[in-house]
Amino acid sequence: MIRAMFTSATGMMAQQLNVDTIAHNLANVNTTGFKKSRVNFQDLLYETLQPAGSETTTGATIPEGVQVGHGVRPASIAKLFTQGNMIQTGNELDLVIEGDGFFQIELPDGTIAYTRDGNFKLNNDGAIQTVDGFALEPGITIPEDHEQITVNSDGTVSVKVPGQSAETNVGQIQLARFINSAGLDARLGRNLLLETEASGAPVLGQPGEEGIGFLEQGFLENSNVQVVEEIIQLIIAQRAYEASSKVVQTSDEMLQTANNVRR
Repeated sequence: MIRAMFTSATGMMAQQLNVDTIAHNLANVNTTGFKKSRVNFQDLLYETLQPAGSETTTGATIPEGVQVGHGVRPASIAKLFTQGNMIQTGNELDLVIEGDGFFQIELPDGTIAYTRDGNFKLNNDGAIQTVDGFALEPGITIPEDHEQITVNSDGTVSVKVPGQSAETNVGQIQLARFINSAGLDARLGRNLLLETEASGAPVLGQPGEEGIGFLEQGFLENSNVQVVEEIIQLIIAQRAYEASSKVVQTSDEMLQTANNVRR
């Protein structure tokens, strides 16, 4: 009965983490480029009371053993990089990656971060940057007198300036992809991810090359969170939590009954 209490406690703590993850997903349902997370669970160690294949006193072999589990633990919280829905905005500096890949962002300390959020702006010098003021890497500067910005599917950026019939090439957007995108570190928030040993080194290239997706101008990628799916998972987590708490209550009642036994 004491074992059952501790086992149920692991289930309650695991489902609490599950609910926390679902809450984070739902909170970011409208966050551009956000990728939902999923908790993966593993069972804990088992106590072997009688091993399978052991012999009885009569010399017979037991086909099945007796093992009691000790509950569950969260094994990982994985980010799922499925494509989110595309929203047409018509903004020249709104970009979406159709397929695999990340934009490269240079942080103030020189570190390169990665994002799926293609909501870009121009600073007072004409440089393309994020809404937080972090520069796109490699840097691209738009002339002050430009009339139109064009971003092709291969990442080529060109502008139309007064007095010229042809567009002028001003830069090339380079994207990055990882062999294990789920291993990227999200601790910075702000839709930014950092390289880790688990993710591997980035593979850099132009959109459409090296397995990298294409760019689409005038669109943004919405979060890949499905509200109905998250609500269903929330109900399942809630019922699992209630079931584990019920086991704690039942174990307590059984202990109470045992304590009240008299001769």
